[in-house]
Amino acid sequence: MAIQTKLRFLSVFLVFALALAGKAFAQSVLIPSPPQIAGSSYVLMDPKSGQVIMEENSHERLPPASLTKMMTAYIVERELAEGRITLTDMVPISVKAWKTEGSRTFVREGTTVSVENLLKGVIIQSGNDATVALAEYIAGSEGAFVDIMNQQAQLLGMKDTHFENATGLPAPEHYSTAYDLALLARAIINDYPENYSIYAQKHFTYNNIRQPNRNSLLWRDPSVDGLKTGHTEEAGYCLVASAKRENTRFIAVVMGTSSSEARAQEVQKMLNYGFRYYESERLFGAGQELMEARVWGGQSDQLSVGLPEDVFVTIPRGTRNQLESVVDLDSVIKAPIQAGDELGRVKVSLNGTVLVDRPVLALDDVPEGGFFKRIWDAIKLFFVQLFQ
Repeated sequence: MAIQTKLRFLSVFLVFALALAGKAFAQSVLIPSPPQIAGSSYVLMDPKSGQVIMEENSHERLPPASLTKMMTAYIVERELAEGRITLTDMVPISVKAWKTEGSRTFVREGTTVSVENLLKGVIIQSGNDATVALAEYIAGSEGAFVDIMNQQAQLLGMKDTHFENATGLPAPEHYSTAYDLALLARAIINDYPENYSIYAQKHFTYNNIRQPNRNSLLWRDPSVDGLKTGHTEEAGYCLVASAKRENTRFIAVVMGTSSSEARAQEVQKMLNYGFRYYESERLFGAGQELMEARVWGGQSDQLSVGLPEDVFVTIPRGTRNQLESVVDLDSVIKAPIQAGDELGRVKVSLNGTVLVDRPVLALDDVPEGGFFKRIWDAIKLFFVQLFQ
């Protein structure tokens, strides 16, 4: 048996009530069908909540071309964050890196280039030579680096992705999906925000050669600040883009379009649709107290409960006041309790559709009370349950 408490969201504040006399009037919000997108597959995702707004064939395995380099960059950013490399490290350029075909940063064999310049070469110029150089520096060889890429893909939940190289050059078993690439973009944005500004840079100059970022939306839409383009004959023209307007951010992925102009236009349509009709809301903060729970047999009679991380939802604009939350707590909570113990669940719904279902955790420790305190609480609990 659980104790159920209803909560209702009013404006930007969360108001708690043990009982609600009735439901607020739910005004209908009219949202048109998503626009038609000319691509093999696509997806629009909120990186805060992970909710998908629109998609088509988003789990179809397709060649990702240079979108692959997002994973290369993510691993470099992870190595930087964990202190195993620094931006000022000088990376030797091998013959293999120098000779790698396709788009280039124009690094030269036998020289050394900083991690920072190589990372910019990967992200802004889509340089295959810079990509191989970083892969070799981190893992010793591109093949060993690819093993890391595939392991990282699994950790991020990219279930339909397999890499055979670090660059995205065509290979028989090199594939990903629009959904998996959205997950990867989400991780880049959320996990390493200190490096994310690189994805918005419009130009990068190395070896006296100035090259533009191939993401043309950086020039057209000031809210767009990333991420990566890709193109091969097999993959077509692909784009992963992200934009932020006010407090809402979306990631749009399109694969298999017919031209560089088409991929920009299709992604722009997706972003405009998302921002026009949806918004992202932060419902709970990490460590925020949802309510106090009764504890029996402890040194304290009350315990704060909440969630370990921020909780966001993506909702139609104008429906914030219609959100309703229900907290189901264990009917009897006995000490000792340790912070982090699961004591129930919180569910947030909109017009009957559950948007959030998360465990509610103890925010504090409650040690066991003394002998007489435990006896007295046991007697009180007996009569409480008897009359219930």
